[in-house]
Amino acid sequence: MATTTAEREQWGSRIGFVLAAAGSAIGLGNIWRFPYVTAENGGGAFVVVYLACILLICLPYLFAELALGRNSQKNPVGAITAIKKGTPWTLVGGLCVLTGVFILSYYGVVAGWALGYIFKAFVAPGVESSTYFASFVADPWTVIPLAALFMLITISVVYGGVEQGIERWAKVLMPILLVLMLVVIFRSVTLPGSGAGLEFYLNPDFSKIDGEVLLAALGQAFFSLSLGMGAMITYGSYLPKRENLLVSGGYVALFDTTIALMAGLMIFPALFAMGRDPGAGGPALIFEVLPEVFATMPLGSFISAVFFVLLSIAALTSMVSLLEVVVSYFVDETTWSRAKSVWLVGGFTFLMGLPSALAQGGSTYLTEGVSLFGVTGFFSIMDYIWGNVSLALGALLISIFAGWVWGTGNAMEELQQGSGDFFTGTTARIWSIFLKYICPLVIAIIFVGKVMREI
Repeated sequence: MATTTAEREQWGSRIGFVLAAAGSAIGLGNIWRFPYVTAENGGGAFVVVYLACILLICLPYLFAELALGRNSQKNPVGAITAIKKGTPWTLVGGLCVLTGVFILSYYGVVAGWALGYIFKAFVAPGVESSTYFASFVADPWTVIPLAALFMLITISVVYGGVEQGIERWAKVLMPILLVLMLVVIFRSVTLPGSGAGLEFYLNPDFSKIDGEVLLAALGQAFFSLSLGMGAMITYGSYLPKRENLLVSGGYVALFDTTIALMAGLMIFPALFAMGRDPGAGGPALIFEVLPEVFATMPLGSFISAVFFVLLSIAALTSMVSLLEVVVSYFVDETTWSRAKSVWLVGGFTFLMGLPSALAQGGSTYLTEGVSLFGVTGFFSIMDYIWGNVSLALGALLISIFAGWVWGTGNAMEELQQGSGDFFTGTTARIWSIFLKYICPLVIAIIFVGKVMREI
């Protein structure tokens, strides 16, 4: 039973928090982005570097976000204000909230695509995938209703609150996601010729590692855990003081990383079995290349539908966390009720997403007529600003705030609550060094790389 107060809801159980927080991190970034970035950066060698980045960089930072949230029992703005009220640092929390709004606006459009693609194998079985995808995303009468439906589903989950809404649905959706992924993995690895895909994915060739691979692995590892946008601060704020943040945070990272690795096991064996070049897919891998692969395998229509069901579930759990960050701000900092906050924020972000929905062909101006720093198209510009630059900047500022302004001493004191004698002595000192020096440096490298890549 959750311990709740009029001021702050709490998670009902550790497993509920872990599944909800892992669901926040598990999304299109794991199942859509991780495979094609892996393919473009050397396969197995990239995976090894990615895992090292999760362990050495992401975990120390994740613990800091969770500690900041639980210490304040507030959203990102309230958490920073509680420590440094009336200073410009409050703007960092505001950046997290804005980032959540704008990522949610176009993320919902992509989630709608995934929802629509569940039926692609049945409604257009003979249509070439790239042709179908171009016409599908360019049809506003299809993509806008799908985005609206997905937003309504997200609103209904967040409307229920922390324990009865987010946690309850996480306990249902995450096991379903795992089962569906295992179904696709089983079919993929049992295809004739799938061994070459497993070799590419699991056997590292370290000669392929260079500066670009390192940067790509750092970026993928960091952003795959939904760090830098305040989601883990918000979710951490619902944790009771008795909870062991180290154990809970470790489970979240483990669950998220496992799903990413499973995504590779779904995709690479199937690609190689069907004679496809994994590096040629790029961002279009999921919506253009994979449907063609599924179409050529036994039970392909069924496997395709299952794959896009699980992709939709992953997108939903991420959208729930994005919406909760913004809703939490209005519930904490204004007189708005949860119901009012959910409907107004959800409706506003849907309207903000309409240009993104029209930017894939529904409007020529939004597709080709706008550009920024070499990025063309409204949708791509939104992703560049909010999904790349803003996330990296937010993460950099939060790491500096946690390590230098709040201070590692205060952060360690929060982490030690519920952790027994483990987080003391050498362990605590090593974590302090990582948070103060290594994490900000690495995140700064990611930030500069994201900015300079397009300029």
